[in-house]
Formats: sequence, C-alpha cells, structure tokens
Amino acid sequence: MSNLIAGFCKMKSVCSIARTVGCSRAKLQTSSSSRWKWHCTPSRSCSAAGASRRGETPFVPIDGEVDQSHLDYQTNYIHNYELNEQLTEMLGVVRAGGGERAMKKHTERNKKLFIRDRLRLLLDDYDNEFLELSPLCGWEMEYGTIPAGSNVCGIGKIRGKWCAVSGSDATIKGGTSYPITITKQLRLQDICEQSRIPAIYIIDSGGAFLPMQSEIFPDKNHGGRVFYKEAILSALGVSQTAIVCGSCTAGGAYVPSMADEAIIVHEIGTIFLGGPPLVQAATGEVVTAENLGGATLHCRVSGVTDHFAATEEEAFAMGRDAVSTFNVATPEEPRDWNEPLYSQDEILGLVSAAGEVEGHMRQILARLVDGSRLHEFKKLFGPTLITGFAFVKGHLVGIAANDGPLTHDAAIKGAHFAQLCQHRNVPLVFLQSVSDVEESWAEGDAELLGETIRARAGMASAVACLTVPKITFLVGNSIGSSSVAMCGASFDPRFSFMWPNAKFALMQPGERARLVAEEYGQPEKEEALRAKYEKQATAIYASSRMWNDGVIAPQDTRQVLGQCLSILSQQAASQPFVYEKRAVLRM
Repeated sequence: MSNLIAGFCKMKSVCSIARTVGCSRAKLQTSSSSRWKWHCTPSRSCSAAGASRRGETPFVPIDGEVDQSHLDYQTNYIHNYELNEQLTEMLGVVRAGGGERAMKKHTERNKKLFIRDRLRLLLDDYDNEFLELSPLCGWEMEYGTIPAGSNVCGIGKIRGKWCAVSGSDATIKGGTSYPITITKQLRLQDICEQSRIPAIYIIDSGGAFLPMQSEIFPDKNHGGRVFYKEAILSALGVSQTAIVCGSCTAGGAYVPSMADEAIIVHEIGTIFLGGPPLVQAATGEVVTAENLGGATLHCRVSGVTDHFAATEEEAFAMGRDAVSTFNVATPEEPRDWNEPLYSQDEILGLVSAAGEVEGHMRQILARLVDGSRLHEFKKLFGPTLITGFAFVKGHLVGIAANDGPLTHDAAIKGAHFAQLCQHRNVPLVFLQSVSDVEESWAEGDAELLGETIRARAGMASAVACLTVPKITFLVGNSIGSSSVAMCGASFDPRFSFMWPNAKFALMQPGERARLVAEEYGQPEKEEALRAKYEKQATAIYASSRMWNDGVIAPQDTRQVLGQCLSILSQQAASQPFVYEKRAVLRM
C-alpha cells in the first residue's frame, strides 16, 4: 500500500509540474519495470521555437560602453599611445638588424639575403600571418644590446601548415649565439614540443660567442640542450628541417646533422666543426671553406645534407616542398564569427597611467571577444576574478581575468573554472593584473590570511595540472606571488605576452627599495635602488630576458590571441583529445 501511495503522489507531482510549465504534451507511461517515466513529444509550436533558435548567437552581450570625453580616459589614452610609439621605435631598431654597415656587407660581399626576406620566401604570408616571438630578446643586456638575440623566431604557415621557424640574423655579430640566444632557441623548441609544431631551422651563424662560453655551453639549459631537444622532438614525431644558407660552425653543425632533412646552398652554405683558419693552425693545411664543408662535399661525399640548392630561392622552395611531406593536419579555420561591438583602440583609454586596469576588465573583454559576448561563470561569487566562456575569432575559450586582488573566494572560483575548462577540453586564457597587497589585514586576521593562501595554492595546483592549452597576457601590474595562480611564466603557458604598461615583480619597486636600503643601513641609496627596481619590473626588461614571448600593443591582443588559437588548433586536428577520468571538484 505504501508503494502505491508513493507512486500516486509521484504521478500527481509530475502532473502539477506539467500544468505549471504549460505543457499539454506531457504523458505518463509505465515501462515494463512498472516505474513512472516522463515522455514529452514536441508539438508544432515547440518545434518552431527550436528551429528559430538554431541560428541564435550564444552568450550574453557585455556592456562595454565608456565615456571617451572623460578626462581620465583621455589622459590614459595619451599615456598608453606614447608607450606604443616607444615600442614601435624599439621594434624598428630590431628589424634593422646589425645596422647599415653590417647589412651592406651581408648583401654585397657575401651575396646573401636578409633573414626577413628569407622568411618571405619560405612562408605563405610573412607580412600578415607570421607571429614573431620575443623580438625584444637581448635588448640592453649586461653584455650589450643584441637585436632579437641575433635570431628571428616565430610561427607562420607553410603550405597551409603552421610551422615554427628559427632563423639566424648574420647581420648581428655574424649571427653569433649569446646566452640569451640559446634561451630563445630553447623556448621555441619548448613550444614545438608542447603543441607538436614542425620546426624549420635557417642557419647562418658563426657559432657561440667564445668570451662567454661558460654561460653558453656546459649547463643543462645551455647550448647542448638545443641538440637534445632536436632528438626529443624527432622521437615525438615532430618534423624538423634545416636550411643552411651561411656558416654552420662548431657545435652548430649538429643542428642540420640531427634534423630529419637538411638543405644546403651552394657556395654560401658551409658546415664544419672548425673552419679553415683553425685547420691551418692545427695542421698547416690551407683549405677553402667550400672544400672543407660546402654543399658539394656534404651532398656528394659526407651525406650530412640531403638537398643541394644552387641559390637561396631554390633552397626555400625545397623547404616548402619538404613541409608538404609532413604528416600534419591542416587546421580548418572558423568562418562565421563577429567582430566585437567596440573598437580595440579604445583599450588604450582603459589602462591607467600607473598600469592598473581594475574596474575596467569587463570593458576590455568587450573589445576582445566575438560579438562582445561572454557566458560568465559564478558572476556574483569572488567578483574580483571574472571567469567565463567566449569565442575569439570563432575559437571557444575559457577566460580568467583579474578585476582586483585574488581574494579567497576569487581563487576558489578560479580553481573550479580551471577544472571545468580541463573537463570540457577548452583552452584557458588568463588576463593577469594582480597584486598581493590587500586593502587591510586587520590584527587577528591570521585565519583569513591562511584561508586565502590555501585557496590561492589550490588554484595554482589546478592551473599547474591543466593539459589543455593555457595562454597568458599580463595586461596590468602583476605584483606578488599570487601571479603564479594566474599562470605566470613558471606555470608553462603555451604563449605569454605583456602589454607595454604592465609591470612584473615580487613586490612594489618602491617598497622593495625602502626595505633593502633599511636592511643595509644605506637610506641614501633608496632612490637609486628604486630606479633600478622600477626598470627591472618593466615589460621591456622582462621580454629582453625571455620571461615572456613578447610585448604587444593592447589593441593587437585580439589579433595575437586569434593567431595563437589557430596555431593550437593544428595539434587538436592531429591529436584528438583523450579524456581523463577525473571529476570536476568544486573547491
């Protein structure tokens, strides 16, 4: 009897629900197991509603309106416009290579092409599709400015396939490798390993800068690691091709000899461990570079190279043909997507002169995502971290963006959302602008502080263990250790960029200078220390030392992010996502 009453109550409850939602199509049926089941047959009106929704645009529009007449907006815009101009000037110096004299020698005496002209021959569209990485590498180093670290690195399409390219710039100290050059080459190989991107090495280098060999060769992450990475990439099935169109000396000779396929240019390409002067000094034999290690020798006698090219133009045509043989899926680009409702140039007015973006993050997002639409997650909980899903140039992404400090609740939300992106195989984009400095830690708040630290540690753990791609943009001041939870450089983002206004440091430079001056009893040095720490916190300083993949103008963020997502989609096309049996843990 009790079971019968329970069944009647259940039936009555279901019928009440049907009346509540106004559905006249509801039917109760019994299965063979005599359990009530709910069946709903679509009516004509419901079918029409469903059909009308098939083409609807997902997600909710963000209110991104700004008052451009406001004095703060105009002041911010002018300040950030000037920062962009400074960045443009620096990049102009970098693209000039070793200067007019070196460039003249490169073309007239050596009869060689410039590295960027070589890239134009190799890539489908160098000027519009090439994503150059770390162009400010080597800027104002302790041993001088080495434009682009004497090596142009980036990712572009060859025969429709995204490929990483590392190319020596022989106009800069003869393409000599400095410690920072090695760091840059290893970073590109890391990107290839993480995202399974084929690599092309364009070699025109005199080898290592010998006065600094102790910082270039011996350690784990020094020059020898480049060759180790070549072997690892090959073992992972990542194709690698070398094009020798200049000197390839000493340890650098291993690059073409360890690549899957090697091309060498007649009369200008040479490969040897020791050049003619070293041979003469050691043995007394006089030999030309061509006879010692030229194209004819290595293609006909040693077999170190596989293709003989009479000219550079022929060599890069061969390189393009080689890429056609790579077993790499060509990604299909999304076609139907909408531009944001607001101009990306307006982002310049949303960043304060002090580099802060707090209170403007939603307006910034409205200028980055398709249609200015965002499916926000946990909007009311932990509001100083904005999380949600959006499309960028047709690619679905998760977004975690600071709009204030990473509080206890914000960190809990961040950990939950990171796991959600992993569970759904969605790349996660971080817009980082965070500080450990709280408005107040009242006496007796040790418990709150401890809870906050644990929550940030939980988010950091969740982010560290993600296998979906992570992309980080430092858009404002990133001060303090909580930046690691927002996927700092140490947390292996696939790509990481900074805006010119952004600062990156363990603590505020002024506070750090005061503490150091007090510690050593030298208050008179506080101002000098402050200036030093201010410089070390800048985006330019960070990029010159390879702490990120480049400094980009804020209004270029959407374009750069779209390129990164397109590059990452190539791996997704080749390697389907393998789901791990791991539940989303609500923190």
